[in-house]
Amino acid sequence: MRLRFVGTGDSAQVPRFGCDCPACQRARVLSGHRRGPCCAEIRVDGARIVLDAGRMDLAESCERERPAAVLLTHYHADHVQGLFHLRWGTGEPIPIYGPKDAQGCADLHKNPGILAFRPRLKPFRSLSLNGLEVTPVPLNHSKPTLGYCIAGLGTKLAYLTDTLGLPGGTERFLRLWQPDAVILDATHPAGHHAPRNHNSLDMALAIIDRLAPARAWLTHLSHEFDAQAMHEPLRLPPNVSLAEDGLEIEF
Repeated sequence: MRLRFVGTGDSAQVPRFGCDCPACQRARVLSGHRRGPCCAEIRVDGARIVLDAGRMDLAESCERERPAAVLLTHYHADHVQGLFHLRWGTGEPIPIYGPKDAQGCADLHKNPGILAFRPRLKPFRSLSLNGLEVTPVPLNHSKPTLGYCIAGLGTKLAYLTDTLGLPGGTERFLRLWQPDAVILDATHPAGHHAPRNHNSLDMALAIIDRLAPARAWLTHLSHEFDAQAMHEPLRLPPNVSLAEDGLEIEF
């Protein structure tokens, strides 16, 4: 199983439009410091499974390699906007899994095109997907949101974005499940006075400490997070790293 971070930014992305902070200035000059909408993809046994669909070039990448399925964490635009172009394509339907949300995003549910929206996932009820066992877990966000606990080929991976802390039931499940790797929302820098909808660095590190995975990556990072890291080097535990767009991890 291999995971690739396709995007690791928040909804404003890095660089943020109109911002001249050090992180945004750097990202405009050095493409390796850019952060696109938060999403990822997993490859297993030759199949590609997409985690969130916020990239505006999603249709182009799916033309090169059609995904076996798309797992949506929630229906905010920065996690589904790539579907609006993709849906009017041709060929076999693409299975789309996500949380129960009657509103969805705009008219995706009414006019799905080639998107085959499956029955909405229920928390803690697993499904089998290309040899992987995928268990959705609820997260704390302003829309119905799911994280995904993905088990296969001897690895347990928890993908947890977007969230502010973890619901009690989700944390209890994770502590029993014992993930080998955790990918966690850490939008706000350390010391952020009023985190809303997303973890701060302090909150994310506390969650990782309680779950005790062998490895963890922080994602959904804002330009403020990167600017603070430029000003004062981060002191991360040895098992924790920052995700980067394009980073690939082999499990």
